[in-house]
Order: sequence, then C-alpha cells, then structure tokens
Amino acid sequence: MFIIVDDREIVTSGYAAAFEREGYASLELLPSELPDWLETGCSQDLASVDAILIGECTERAGFVTQIRSRCPEAQIVALEDTASLQGTLDLFSAGFDEVLKKPVHVREIIARFGVFRRRAMARDTSSEAGAIEVFFDGRDPTVGGQVMELPRRERRILEYLVKNKGRRVTKTQIFNAVYGVMNEGVDECVVESHISKLRKKLKRQLGFDAIESTRYIGYMLKDTTSPKRLVNEKSAPKTVRHPVRAVVKKRDLVLAVENAG
Repeated sequence: MFIIVDDREIVTSGYAAAFEREGYASLELLPSELPDWLETGCSQDLASVDAILIGECTERAGFVTQIRSRCPEAQIVALEDTASLQGTLDLFSAGFDEVLKKPVHVREIIARFGVFRRRAMARDTSSEAGAIEVFFDGRDPTVGGQVMELPRRERRILEYLVKNKGRRVTKTQIFNAVYGVMNEGVDECVVESHISKLRKKLKRQLGFDAIESTRYIGYMLKDTTSPKRLVNEKSAPKTVRHPVRAVVKKRDLVLAVENAG
C-alpha cells in the first residue's frame, strides 16, 4: 500500500486514483494527520505500507524518525514541486530514500519501489520463494521457470505472500495491502475468492498446493524450493497379488493315506 501525504486534496486524490488503476492500494493523508495515523495505526495496517510519498510541507523532515520507528521497511519518498540541488541534498540528509520531482507517473514510482524492494530482499536471504519469483515493478511472476499471467489483485496477493514467506498473514492484512485500510466499499471476503483462484493456478503449475491456509488464523506460502509432485492412484504402483499354493510333504501324504485305509 502507498501512503500519499500532501496539503492539497487534488494531489493526493490524483495519485490515489492512478495507483488504483495500476492495481495498488493507497491512502490519502494531510501532513497534520500522518503523525496521529502512525501513532494509532495497528500493526497489521502499518505492516502493509510499501512506501510513503510526502509532498512539500514544512514538517516533513521531522516525519522520517517517526516513520522509521513505526514502518521500518517502508520506502520514504519526497515529492518536489520545484527541485533544487541543496533541497535534494537536505532531504537525503534527513533520511529520505528517494526524491522525485513532480509530475512523475505512478508507474515510475512503482518501478523505483521495485528496485528498492529487490535490494532489501537481496539483503534478506529468507525472502527467497523457491520456484516462485515475483517482481515489484508490475511484471507477472514466474512459477516453475515460466511466466504466469495473473489479474492485478491475484498478482498483488502473491507478491505479498512472497514478501512474507514463512510467516502466516491474516485475511485482513492481505486486504489492507491490496485494497487499502480505508476501503469500505469492498468486503474482506473477496480475499478468499482471490486466494482460491490463485491456489488453483499455482497447483496446476507446480503440481502441489503452494498456499497453506488455516481457518481463523490466515495464509502462508509454503517452501517451493523442491516441488513435490502429487501421487494419485493412477500413477501409484499397483500391488500384485499372487495365489498362495499349499505345500504338502510326501511323508505327510503317506500317513494320511494309511490313516484313511
């Protein structure tokens, strides 16, 4: 999810609509609302933040410390109306990860975030997804070495599961990451439908169910490093039954004849 912070509603709503068209959730905030949201936001909401875009405002340099303490993995981006060398240097010194001059297309922002995320994931070896590779620049994932075309929502869910590989995430966390924490027009149950379709496609490609789901607890991406093919009744070796033949010794046969006589 992308957070857009600016005094002007026309700026925040414009970027929010553009992110929505690209299939990314967003949240619009005024500069005065950001500190309260960071302070009161629950851990699930804060964990779903990918980047925070802050327009020109007098207090934005002071936001960095609070953002780092509450959203340590989020990218912090400054959006400048008029760029200057000294202003850019001051923002980087304040701790911003990126400084962009407006107008800037959201696809460029997403691509830059993808580079930022890949570098972060490269430092964290536990983020590997085995046979599944996702890209944070809008490209479709590769599954088992082949590109898998996915609708935007399913692609975003897979990206989120890969980013949290090895950890169980709730339906609410996935919904917040894909649809946004303030989206009241969509029911959270839609996540179940997306997950169901995604699981079938992954199972068809990998040969096994890659998403583990536990009722009331959440979802987790399994280890796909060494895919195991499912064994069904047709492919399983058949057990051959041989008839049992009785073995009678000659001495016992003679005794049986004598007794009968």
